[in-house]
Amino acid sequence: MDIQQVDAYLRRLGIGPAAWPTAPTVDVLRELHLRHLKTVPFENLSIHLGEEIVLEEKRLLDKVVGSRRGGFCYELNGAFGALLGALGFDVALLAARVHGDEGRLGIPYDHLALRVRTADGNEWLADVGFGAHSHYPLAFGERGEQEDPGGRFRIAEAGPDLDVVVNGRPQYRLEVRPRELGDFVAGAWWHSTSPASHFVQSLVCSRVSEDGGRITLSGRTFKVTDADGAREERELGTDEEVLGVYRERFGIELGRVPTVREP
Repeated sequence: MDIQQVDAYLRRLGIGPAAWPTAPTVDVLRELHLRHLKTVPFENLSIHLGEEIVLEEKRLLDKVVGSRRGGFCYELNGAFGALLGALGFDVALLAARVHGDEGRLGIPYDHLALRVRTADGNEWLADVGFGAHSHYPLAFGERGEQEDPGGRFRIAEAGPDLDVVVNGRPQYRLEVRPRELGDFVAGAWWHSTSPASHFVQSLVCSRVSEDGGRITLSGRTFKVTDADGAREERELGTDEEVLGVYRERFGIELGRVPTVREP
């Protein structure tokens, strides 16, 4: 990333030149992580709009920064990792398999997360691409409980790998070997084309709200959950209402309402 791309990305997160990070510290990482979750939606709209998903840094930046869109894990953590690297953080891309029903693990390269080393030498698990997850990075080497606005997290040994556990339930199994962005192409292709992928089966657009809750548009169902877990839900009737919510609540300008496509 060049200086103009860094500036545009930081502005996307609401950070102007006067507030640019000056060192790759944990406080900077925490702020960027939370801002990303509040600003850049977790969404799979490209799958249902017929848009190609390309795991190349420039294409990710064009989408997330230039087009002010969101994405799913490969796109969001791929772009965020590029920003962190440009700001001086030591970043490694890690592959994970998501825990499904009855303890089954997902496909290889099911998920992309980030291991980030800050200036003090400490390492953190950063993940702005899972949907509902921790609001702040998790201490990578810590094996006890870690309290976060998103829940109670724990990173547990699982043979050579690590299990990320939230509120007592395993969320995903993380490999510790660093990967390249291109390694995740097959996983992104499967999730965007397979009839068995929940991304193919449904529409989602979601982000952390300003009060620490969450807003989500699933198809035409709009949900607002506050920080205490209280939820309001309503069905949107017209296409204009749906496009208005995408625009006003997620900052996404669409020319038409996405609908779930037949795989």
